[in-house]
Amino acid sequence: MRDLNTLADGDLEPMAAAAREAAEILRILAKTGDTVVGEILRGQGTFFEWRHYPPGDVYDAEFHAQYYYHAHPEAERRTGEHGHFHTFLRPLGMPAGVRPAPLPDFTPAADGNDDLSHLVAITMDRDGTPLSLFTTNRWVTGETWYAAGDVIAMLGQFRIDHARPSWPVNRWVSAVFGLFRPEIEALLRERDGAVAAWQARHPDRNVYEDRSLEVTSEVEIVLEDRIRDVERAWRQRRRSRGVLQHAS
Repeated sequence: MRDLNTLADGDLEPMAAAAREAAEILRILAKTGDTVVGEILRGQGTFFEWRHYPPGDVYDAEFHAQYYYHAHPEAERRTGEHGHFHTFLRPLGMPAGVRPAPLPDFTPAADGNDDLSHLVAITMDRDGTPLSLFTTNRWVTGETWYAAGDVIAMLGQFRIDHARPSWPVNRWVSAVFGLFRPEIEALLRERDGAVAAWQARHPDRNVYEDRSLEVTSEVEIVLEDRIRDVERAWRQRRRSRGVLQHAS
């Protein structure tokens, strides 16, 4: 995990805002005994493996951010995992100048907004607590492949800014991006390194469609610890700046 004291003010401040947002959402959900996972599955009936929740995914037509929750068969899940969120950004929400990686098998989608990029996945336990963040190979989500640097540029654009199907979950997923931004950036760089290393070991295969390579990077997280550590680091940073300003 990144040493928060090494971050510039411009990086730490938005993380502190995301920490406050995540903490407030968890506080509100806890008052009624609700959880992030319970919210996204509310009213959906029997929970089926592989099915997207909610049906049709969550898509913000203003920011072109998208996510869904699902679960693999139990034998394929991590220890303690109930399911995970997959998050995406579509081209109309991407920063100017971002283009798909020029892979030999790339064919532009007929719809200019369909060449979406997978950003990161968030593993959840049954109680609604996030366990890890991970990235995947292209075939896993059927995404269009973008180089890590371009996906990192997309992270600040991810935002779900509407009420349905759950206002708390929409804001919580968005807050996770800010709260773990350094780790997500590192995961994306590691993803590209893993893919390149795999291709070097298997030069006769299309690495992006190789079912033997699924998860390309992963890191365990503890949300409450990160919220606490970010808030503490930001308070100390502000206190230090105040002392310096007073001394001058």
